[in-house]
Amino acid sequence: MLTNRQEDLLIAVALAEFSYETEDVDPDLANHAWQLAADRLVAWDVTPSEAVRALNIGNH
Repeated sequence: MLTNRQEDLLIAVALAEFSYETEDVDPDLANHAWQLAADRLVAWDVTPSEAVRALNIGNH
């Protein structure tokens, strides 16, 4: 089971990825997703790379 912090960080990573994948299709939606991701990261005072490390995902 994930902690609240881990859930928020996972959502932030997913939103960032979604933003990246949709920037050519719908820039406004991509920007909105990026802002939502950034808001979650700011709330926990972590960078995207720290979030990935905290979740133990991706290449280190």
